[in-house]
Amino acid sequence: MRNSLGISAKSLAILGLTIAPPGAIHAQESATIEEIIVTAQRREENLQQVPAAVTALSADALAESGAADLRDIAQFVPSVTLEPSRATNSTLTAFIRGVGQQDPLAGFEQGVALYVDDIYIARPQGALLDIYDIERVEVLRGPQGTLYGRNAVGGAIKYVTRRLGQDPEFRLKASAGSYGQRDIVGAGSVPVSNNFRIGASVASFGRDGFGSNLVTGGENYNKEVLAYRISAEYEPVDSMLVRLAYDKTDDDSAGVAGHRPFPAAISGDPVLSNVRDTRAGIADAASAAGIKGNNEVISEGFHLSVDWSIDADWTLRSITSRRDNYSETVIDFDSLESMDFDAPAVYDNNQFSQEFQLLYSADRIDVVAGIYYLDAGAANDFDVVLGLLNPLGISAYTGGEVDTKAWSVFADATYDLTDRLSLSVGGRYTDDTRTADIFRANYLGLGSPAFGNGGAIPLAVTSDYEAEKTFTDFSPRANLSYQVNEDVLLYAGYSQGFKAGSFDPRGANFATPEVENGYGPETLDSLEAGVKATWAGGRALTNIAAFHSEYEDMQIPGSLGVDSDGDGVNDDFVGAVTNAGSAKIGGLEFEGLFLLGDSFTANLVVSRLNPRIEEWTFNGENIANLRRIQNTPESMYSFGLNYRTELGGGSLTAGFNWTYNSDIVQFEIAQPIIDQESYSIRNVSIVWTSGDDSWRVGLHGRNLSGEDVKTAGYCFGSGGCLTQLGLEDNTTIFYGPPRTWTGTVEYRF
Repeated sequence: MRNSLGISAKSLAILGLTIAPPGAIHAQESATIEEIIVTAQRREENLQQVPAAVTALSADALAESGAADLRDIAQFVPSVTLEPSRATNSTLTAFIRGVGQQDPLAGFEQGVALYVDDIYIARPQGALLDIYDIERVEVLRGPQGTLYGRNAVGGAIKYVTRRLGQDPEFRLKASAGSYGQRDIVGAGSVPVSNNFRIGASVASFGRDGFGSNLVTGGENYNKEVLAYRISAEYEPVDSMLVRLAYDKTDDDSAGVAGHRPFPAAISGDPVLSNVRDTRAGIADAASAAGIKGNNEVISEGFHLSVDWSIDADWTLRSITSRRDNYSETVIDFDSLESMDFDAPAVYDNNQFSQEFQLLYSADRIDVVAGIYYLDAGAANDFDVVLGLLNPLGISAYTGGEVDTKAWSVFADATYDLTDRLSLSVGGRYTDDTRTADIFRANYLGLGSPAFGNGGAIPLAVTSDYEAEKTFTDFSPRANLSYQVNEDVLLYAGYSQGFKAGSFDPRGANFATPEVENGYGPETLDSLEAGVKATWAGGRALTNIAAFHSEYEDMQIPGSLGVDSDGDGVNDDFVGAVTNAGSAKIGGLEFEGLFLLGDSFTANLVVSRLNPRIEEWTFNGENIANLRRIQNTPESMYSFGLNYRTELGGGSLTAGFNWTYNSDIVQFEIAQPIIDQESYSIRNVSIVWTSGDDSWRVGLHGRNLSGEDVKTAGYCFGSGGCLTQLGLEDNTTIFYGPPRTWTGTVEYRF
């Protein structure tokens, strides 16, 4: 079936866009929304029969909208914020329903779990994935743990790659656009025999900078990424499928430097008129000589999955994976040529995971049970070079490694009490052991020995310790659903999320010995009720979810400047992690899709959240009224209107999308200079598809009004910052993409 986007109604519905009055639907009787198949509960199901808040976005729907990477899906999903972390292109900061984690250092686990083909990605570096060669992306809101290998407090994002077909196929897509954009993606697969298939995809993403580096002559906010994936599928017998895949991504994009809203206090450099230009000089400075000013992220890994259908009722599944990530990066906190506050850094991450699942499905019951093991290492080394505090410079070195060995057992069962009423119950036992090895020291010189400065003079060791802690937890889930009729599902449930405690590698145990104890775990209890409905003769789809969460012992990391020699100027910093007392987050979410006739389709997404901190004790006083939930807009709306007509033996489609987000705070304390006020984004797409689907030509415009949206910031200077570090008044702000245009041509056979 075709509709006003020129793609199947199934693909449109997968966008999860909602809510219009019944009187606005005037489609012919034959036009209906097809069912959407997802695997949110580890089995194939119609999305409208999954009693949980799930949004699925198909590859075709994302391509039609012009979405480029994971951050773009936040425009289609309620209660979700996805942004690149500060000073990076591809480190992911993800929040769902007010729960997330924005610190990418070793020791901090993300509150939103990212899965690639059921493989949990333990670290955020390189996790802001480009969208290519995929089947779909699923977003699950709320705690996840009784169905998935790794527990997640806030929710999960599933990035599902494309399966290999039974027939030879090939796809080639080229894109060009503003700021010198030049992308090319090729993918194909071929059956070697009746039961063995191989496939491969390669993608090159390139773009000049949205801004320029006025010191080095280089780019700022540019993109240079090369990625490839090789896969094979083997069916030795009809009841078994073996999948093997290897992927690698090399991101050579330049380090991102933020905009300075105030003139430099010492050098006097002025505020630049283009917020995406910079005068950052760290790439050519002595402070980053130890890594040669390099900025690169390399991610690679393999996975092996085996699905064995023992009989009609039982399935055994094994998922094995190994992943490695290595990053060298240059962070210029001052965004100036002077080496006032520079930070070269190295991240080295690895993980091995093994999961076994046993699935049982009979007439009235479905069961998922599993065992999961994770062995992950996260290490970071970085200097903080304060080049103006002393003629020789001061360097604070931090080397931290936090290893995780975790195992868990989980089970979830759904039993049909009647033909319409079903009860789901589940539980998860988790055992997480964190081991930390942390060393911090201050040196006289523009860099530490760890970053190649053999002549650095030791001043003081501020941390040197090893520590270990084990955290255990049992997390339950219960859900009751009622199928009113074939078109309406009601559900209500309770789930609990858990994230283990850990150690902050920036903690200075010589000054504050208690940092050796680390910080504690956090938990979230969530109640959710919803209704999923298809109505108006199958021409409208609406999903509504209401939830209330109680968030205990939130892990809130931060950094504070320290005056180690008492001269009134901060010459060091320490990490400060708070297990904040409690918060309550409630919300209402709407999703839906409406066929308005032969040519028009409308969709709308709405989320209204009430995030508030209830208890935050400081010096014996509750200061909750002075704290806010990070990266969580109270209101989000997304409206789309799409038109289709026949043209040239194919179909021409035109789509418009408008997204609004209310204001957010970057950290737990409002700092208006780096916080983002409410804003809206407008996008358009025009796509022609040939009658045989072999050709697709598109033009996509994003952020048409050219909004300068703040995505992150460093506040170590003026503008209401909590602490100062360096002498140049070091407040910097990072921005999302400006207005862009992209043309695409895709050929498939």
